[in-house]
Amino acid sequence: MSAHVLIAEDDRRHAEILRRYLESAGYRTTVAHDGRTALDRARRLRPDLLLLDVMMPELDGLGLCEAIRRESAVPVLMLTARTSEDDLLTGLDSGADDYLTKPYRPRELLARIRTLLRRADRAGPRDVLRAGPVAVDLTRRVVTVDDRAVECTPDEFAILAALVQQPERVFTRAQLLEQTNGYGRDSTERTIDTHVSNLRRKIEPNPRRPALLLTVYGVGYKLAGA
Repeated sequence: MSAHVLIAEDDRRHAEILRRYLESAGYRTTVAHDGRTALDRARRLRPDLLLLDVMMPELDGLGLCEAIRRESAVPVLMLTARTSEDDLLTGLDSGADDYLTKPYRPRELLARIRTLLRRADRAGPRDVLRAGPVAVDLTRRVVTVDDRAVECTPDEFAILAALVQQPERVFTRAQLLEQTNGYGRDSTERTIDTHVSNLRRKIEPNPRRPALLLTVYGVGYKLAGA
C-alpha cells in the first residue's frame, strides 16, 4: 500500500496543490488547515509522514511537531517561508527530521519525502511491548490500553516504557526517577508518585482500585503482566 502523508497547511490553495501533486506521485493524503485538526488526525490516522507548514492557526507547526514528538517517531518535514539559520535550527529543535524553505521545486519535495520514508523503513519494525491490555510502541512513542490511545507526558511515557519492558518486576522510585532523567532537575522520588497517580487515571478502569499499575508497599511499583 502507498505511503500516507498528512498535509498540514493553512493556505487552502497551496494545500490543494500539494495534495494533487503527492497523489499524482502515488501517495495517499489527508489535509488539515490548522494545527489542532492536524494533531487530531495524526493521532487517529497514524500517517507515514507529516508535511507541516510552520505558520498555522490554533497551533503552529513548531508546536504541532513538538506535540507529535512526545508520542511518535513519524517522519516530519517542515515547510516554511522563513529562511534564517535560527529558523532552521528552531524547526529541527522542535523535532522535525527535515526542513524545506518556500519556494521549493516539487521534485525536491518528492525527493525529501522519499528519503525520509526510506530512512523510516530502514529503522525496522516498530518495537511494541505489551503487558495485559497495555501496549507501548517505543518507536512511535504511542501508548494504548485495549486499543484505546492514551496521551502521556514524556515522563509518564518513560515510566510506563520501563515498566512494560519487565512486567511484574518491582521498580523502586529511584529507579523510575532515573528513567525520567529526573535527577538534576527540581524532582524528588515523590515526583514518581504523582506521575503514577496521573497514569492510573489514564490507564486504569478504576484508578482508586488499580489492577494494572500496582504499588508494592515499601518498595515501589510494578506493571501487572497479564
